[in-house]
This record gives sequence, structure tokens and C-alpha cells, in this order.
Amino acid sequence: MINTVLIANRGEIASRIIRTCKKLGVKTIAVYSEADCNAEHVTLADEAYCIGGSRVQESYLNQEQILAVAKQAKADAIHPGYGLLSEQASFATACKDNGLTFIGPSATAIALMGDKLQARKTMEAAGIPVIPGSSALASAAEAKTKAREIGFPVMVKAASGGGGIGIDVCRNEEEIEAAFARNEKKARMFFGDSSLYLEKLLERPRHIEIQVLADSDGHILAFGERECSIQRRHQKVVEEAPSPFLDQTTREAMEEMAKKAAAAIGYENAGTIECLLDSDGNYYFLEMNTRLQVEHPVTEEVFGIDLVEWQLRIANGDVLPWQQHELRGSGHAIEVRIYAEDPIRFFPSPGMIKDISLPKQPFIRHECPVKAGSVITPFYDPMIAKLIVKGGTRNEAITRLKEALNDYDITGVKTNLPLLRAICDHQAFIEGNTPTSFLNDYKEELFIKEREA
Repeated sequence: MINTVLIANRGEIASRIIRTCKKLGVKTIAVYSEADCNAEHVTLADEAYCIGGSRVQESYLNQEQILAVAKQAKADAIHPGYGLLSEQASFATACKDNGLTFIGPSATAIALMGDKLQARKTMEAAGIPVIPGSSALASAAEAKTKAREIGFPVMVKAASGGGGIGIDVCRNEEEIEAAFARNEKKARMFFGDSSLYLEKLLERPRHIEIQVLADSDGHILAFGERECSIQRRHQKVVEEAPSPFLDQTTREAMEEMAKKAAAAIGYENAGTIECLLDSDGNYYFLEMNTRLQVEHPVTEEVFGIDLVEWQLRIANGDVLPWQQHELRGSGHAIEVRIYAEDPIRFFPSPGMIKDISLPKQPFIRHECPVKAGSVITPFYDPMIAKLIVKGGTRNEAITRLKEALNDYDITGVKTNLPLLRAICDHQAFIEGNTPTSFLNDYKEELFIKEREA
């Protein structure tokens, strides 16, 4: 039985996990870096321990120190949140070796899905459609040969990549040479693995992901889809559920595909199958995120479920009490990520928040761990908050999102609020015409300029 959970994370996700633990009567242990000594999650937890310097390598990625604190605080389990150590198979193994329950899938599943090449092979073997691509490439010359076979345009991708890092689009052979050298270096630096592969570029696809929960009895459920197509540099900006593009037949087919994919690796706990959907309605497996997603609140709002609670329950050995046909979402939810960044060129904008005025409408959910005086440091992702709204229909949700964003004000740092407001006012967004090229397609109307070299 899990009685005490250490949250090996920071920011809004740490605070969000703590709230669910408190609801369940579970004691919480926070860890924090020197830069986060005054952070919200530190004050919300029952106990809090400093684990090192401001840089993630000195603190939030320091497995030995986190495990030492877990032992000192007599924790039963560790929740990794998202990012950081959440998809490190070695951390899941270390938790188990130290007698701690890792609130997530097995180390085997994490490792299998963390290797993009192996994930592709596994899904192909299970009969899951994958985007045409290559195996690991030994050189730029081999990449050029494979690109000719696949057909341009292609993407050069890091095999162990994530977060949009280590990806370049190549439309001809000349571009491959530079992309291969650049991403090989990035992959080695960020992931400790320089392996690269090619994947066919789908022009103007939709990014659709399916939320799954799986218990230890092998019962797997799909909780609809999230549309996450509005992105900058392969990172999501707006997410919504359900997708305005899917019909019910495709939705059900993708849910079955997601459950089949999870079953193929013996998955347990919460996970997300990410897919690309072309304009003809063909869907392809992209990757599996073996953790909670940043955008999980839109699924919670539509299905009335606390996904963190079920992560804990599954880790405790509880079985899912529903059958797939009983799961019916209602209404429409939209999430926007509010970043401390230049809204024109997407440069991070660290600094102190001088003042912050938040929307107070009853129809919003706000995951915001900052206040006036909080410092957005250069050490971590510059996301300030997540704003989630729900309406009976998509149009109502958009209207409510506009109202909430107009009541939002932050001074002291630049934010992407002007961009989010412009997106909500754009006719293509209102009509649900939001392929992954959305920000680039309408950059002039949205006042986006090309990032300077």
C-alpha cells in the first residue's frame, strides 16, 4: 500500500500531483533545487528536501540524491511527473532495486518505447501502421540513399530523441548532409545516443494522441483523443479534446489501435500513443509517451477522471472498473500553455514576474505555480502555467478561452499571451483547420517572424 509519495519533479506538475495525493490521504515529499527553494510545490508538500544546485544535472536529474531522500523520508513510492526522469528506464529500475514503487510503467516498456527505432519495429510487428522510414543510419551518404528510396521530403530524427530536439526536415539531398551532422551532434549531447534515422515527412498532418490506462490484469482502456497539432518547433502550444477533425469511426479505430499497441508491450499505468493523421484520414504510429502528458487535463475534463489518481491506484494494484463501451466523454476542453517567451521569435524570457492578474471565471481550470515575485529562471522550461477551459461545445469552449485570456495579464517577463489570443481569434482555428503547419501557414496574421540565426 502506498502511503508516502516522493514527487521527483518541479513546477505545476509537482503541485498537481500533490493535490491528488492530498485528496487520497497520501503523504507527499517534495524535492527542490536551490533555484526552486521558494517554489509552490515546496510549500504544498508535507515535507521538502533540497537536492542540489540550480541546473537539472545537479538536482532533478540526480538519481542517487533523489533516492537517498526517498529513503530518508521513508517514501513508499516515487511519482516522476513528466520530463526529467519520467522516461528514464534506469530510474524506474533504481526505484525497484531500492524497494520503491515507481508510479509508471515497467523499465522494460520505458526502454522499448524510448528507442524510436525499436518502437517502430515493435509496432510494425504488432500490425500497427507506422510512417515509412529507415533503420539506424551509419552515414550521411546512407541517409541520402535511403531518402531517395522513401521519397522527399524526409525528416532526419534522433533515435532517442524527444521534445522536438534532433529533428530536421530535408527536401533534397543537399540538405541531408548538414542535417545529419547537426543532429548527430545534438543527439549525442542531449540523449547520449547519436543514432539517427529517416522518416517520411507527412505534409500538413494532424497530431492526434490517444490516452490509455492499463492495469496489472492486462485490462486496457482508451480515453478518447487529444488534438495537439498547433506546435512551434515540434512542441505543443494548444491542445484540445475531442479533435474537431475526427469522425466517430476513425476515433474508435484509433482507440482500438492504441490499446493494441499498449498490449503489444505489456504496458501498465498511464501512457499516450501519439499519431499523425493525414488529410485522407490515414493514421500512423509516431511514438508512445510512457508517462503522464502535459496536456492530460483536457482528457480529465471531458471524461471526468483524475488520471493521477488512477496512476496511483494502478500502482497500488487496483483494477480499472470500467469497460470501453462505458466510457463516454462530454463537452469540449481546450488547454493553452503560457510561456515566458518572446511571442514573436519564441526566445525564452527569464526574469521576475512583477505582477500577475489571473482570470477567475468558474469554467476554467488553472495550473499556475507562480505569483508576483516568482522568478522564471533560465535553468528550466519557461512554461509559466496551463490554462484549461471547458464548454458544452467547441465554440463555447473557444469563447470561454478568449474571455479567460483577455483577463490574463503578466508583467516583468514577456509571454506568449498575444500569440494565444491571436490564435483564438483566427478563423482557421475557429473552423478547426489546424494542421501541424498552422503557425507557419498563418505566421503573418499571427505576427510570427522567422527566428533569427
